[in-house]
Amino acid sequence: MHQRAYEAQCAAEENRHRAVRAPGLTLFALALGTFAIGTGEFGSNGIIQLFAADLGVPVPTATYAITAYAVGVVIGSPAITLLAARANRRTLLLGLIGLLLAGNALSALASNLASLVVARFAAGSVQGAFFGAGAVVAAYVYGPGRGGKAFATVMGGLTVATVVGSPLGTAVGQSAGWRAMYWTVVALGVLAGFALITWLPRTGDLHGGSIVGELRGLRRTGVWVMFAVAALGISSIFAVYTFIGPFITDAAGRDAGLVPVALAVFGVGMAAGNQLGGRVADRFASGGLIGGYAATLVLLVPIGIAGDNLIVLLPCLFGVGASMMVAIPTVQVRLTGFAPDAPTLMGAVNLAALNLANSLGAIGGALTLAAGWGTLSTVWAGFVLTAGGLLLYVVTIVRRDSRARKGAVVGA
Repeated sequence: MHQRAYEAQCAAEENRHRAVRAPGLTLFALALGTFAIGTGEFGSNGIIQLFAADLGVPVPTATYAITAYAVGVVIGSPAITLLAARANRRTLLLGLIGLLLAGNALSALASNLASLVVARFAAGSVQGAFFGAGAVVAAYVYGPGRGGKAFATVMGGLTVATVVGSPLGTAVGQSAGWRAMYWTVVALGVLAGFALITWLPRTGDLHGGSIVGELRGLRRTGVWVMFAVAALGISSIFAVYTFIGPFITDAAGRDAGLVPVALAVFGVGMAAGNQLGGRVADRFASGGLIGGYAATLVLLVPIGIAGDNLIVLLPCLFGVGASMMVAIPTVQVRLTGFAPDAPTLMGAVNLAALNLANSLGAIGGALTLAAGWGTLSTVWAGFVLTAGGLLLYVVTIVRRDSRARKGAVVGA
């Protein structure tokens, strides 16, 4: 029996090596896809005033386009993942790149806010599904036991987009018009599409499963607990990132020209933390999440107290970006562990949680500002939310793991 299992494992490994002829290029193609997606997402925030003026709507109303993208991630991505449950992950990824091109091309051609909102919803629907399917392909390339590193690789394109893609998109929009930013994303999407066509493995090992199998994952209590843990805990990253501009200009009293520098510092921290987080997630069940959340809580304190000093603010911005990104791959590994028969859907669920965290962090920060507690008070909203996420994780998942270990010892 053991011999047959071993032979089957060896055959599967041989098939994997045959199918994945250029693993580095396959992973690069996946990261290029998420870089294009992230550039469109973050670049939109940098040109909101431009398309608001051109379409003749006030900025608060123009934010509907940004919200539509987030709704696309939260609702559209899981829906696409379920509808394409049986599709080969290669086919699904290529289809999603096609939708990315369409969504951003329609954004560039939008003649009014309503058409832009529809286009941004379509573009947002790509994100979670692409991350979920991309993580499955990356895990196949890396081999068993490296799911955390696989997700970090796919996420790497998004973190680079915060450092390079967002400033690039904003600069293009400011110099050539906001529509040019979306055409730039289309160009990046075309490059990613060619890379995926060329380097994604063609193998039946990447076929999907049934819709019922994917839906079964949503019946697991642990999945919804992890969703809440992620949505609450990761919100502090957005309670900081969303308000970096006011931190620099209002709290620190510095020129707005320093804002891109601060954003880049934060983004570099995210990129560094993401790479570390992938390795930690594959070695420790809870270490990445507990350590990442706890370190973030520690770093939020000096920002809230002395963030008007750049000597304090900039290193802490790097630290918050890095610490929180250490936690995110662990979220993905735990989600997949609770629903191993629905890995693609779990990737979409993770991205949906991140977008909900984006809203919670921004809303929490806005509430503290409206209360008159000062520019730096937004970090305390993030502190409360992340502390809630960490507490929820400890009293549910960690306690569950502890009981499972004790039961195994007793059974032995």
